[in-house]
Amino acid sequence: MSEKMKAPKHFRPEPFAYHEVIELEIDSLSNLGAGVGRINRPTSNPEHEGGWVVFVPFCLPGELVKARIWKNEASCSHADLIEVITASADRKKPRCPLFTTCGGCQYQHLDYLEQLRWKRRQVSELFRHMAGITHPIEDPVPSPDPWHYRSKITPHFQKPRSDRDLNIGFLAMGSRSRIIDVPHCSIAMNEINEALPAERNRIQQTAAQGKFKKGATLLLRATSGAVHTNPRQVVEERVGNLSFRFLAGDFFQNNPFILPSFVDYVAEQASIGSRFLVDAYCGSGLFALSLARHFEEVAGVEVSESSADWARQNATQNDLKNVSILTASAEDIFEEISFPAARTSVVIDPPRKGCGHDFLEQLFAYGPARVVYVSCNPATQIRDLQEFCARGYTLRKVQPFDLFPQTRHLECVATLERSD
Repeated sequence: MSEKMKAPKHFRPEPFAYHEVIELEIDSLSNLGAGVGRINRPTSNPEHEGGWVVFVPFCLPGELVKARIWKNEASCSHADLIEVITASADRKKPRCPLFTTCGGCQYQHLDYLEQLRWKRRQVSELFRHMAGITHPIEDPVPSPDPWHYRSKITPHFQKPRSDRDLNIGFLAMGSRSRIIDVPHCSIAMNEINEALPAERNRIQQTAAQGKFKKGATLLLRATSGAVHTNPRQVVEERVGNLSFRFLAGDFFQNNPFILPSFVDYVAEQASIGSRFLVDAYCGSGLFALSLARHFEEVAGVEVSESSADWARQNATQNDLKNVSILTASAEDIFEEISFPAARTSVVIDPPRKGCGHDFLEQLFAYGPARVVYVSCNPATQIRDLQEFCARGYTLRKVQPFDLFPQTRHLECVATLERSD
């Protein structure tokens, strides 16, 4: 074995040798977007009687592939794709030449309708395996445009050095530090791709002058036909008949094409049998304002004073007199809510890490009749749903929305009702 082929120091040598080449058939996709295959290898673990699991990225179910092992774990192995021997009929030519190198997309090689089908299956399997919940998952609502939908991208660059090119782009596939140079992004809006060369040129010229002492993250956000690069700049986004103003660097859903149907669905689910609404992570007011016409009164709650100010301004700008925005401490989220719980729905849209324990305890103590839980991370959402089910709520519906075509990411809306 050559020096290059030596196994890393902590490589587990079983069941495959380092860089051993294998052939296997791919039978499914993991929720991280990798192909999943099984190969017969002797094992004392009864869980592996059906074959040892090997994860290979950029493969599709039904394909026969050749792969090179780079890691063995206690219950599975990981391999790099060498060759697709027999291709799936659902395989498509990726639009981006950086696909498989840039870590931003996982599914450009998969027909879009099949992407939706697999995402639905992955959510169903997460429910079953993580929480023991067997519940029907609705077909995902597709993005109106599966390409050029992102209204915000944040390319990075590392500290400039004279001995290497200045790459401006995104993390390489499987890397936590190496950046791939990305001059064009196939899932970013056209306006962003038109503005990207000038922004890249500005950074490269500034770097050549020695003005960067460290790396940085750029911002390109498209709203109202313009592209903004200053995170402190005030921008405006329209959703349906409403307009929302916020800082360009702040969080706002970045697929504007699907947002009208997305918020309409949340409104439909939240308004069943309820007269009042609490938006518990209201931010600049997307759900609180968009759902206001369906309720007598709406209260948006936000722990960030600056975000709460934007939500108040947006409510005033859109002449929504039945909306009040409350600033609450994390320990007293529902302290100022006077709506009767039995006639109130709560919408929650937490960050990727899900809801904190303290927040859930406050929510359960308040005890709203209905909860609509919006999440960009089905795994943490399912973890939290277990708590809801244990505290007297019944899961009624799970509706995925594909806000992120060509990637493994998915937004899920879960509707819960208080059982008692």
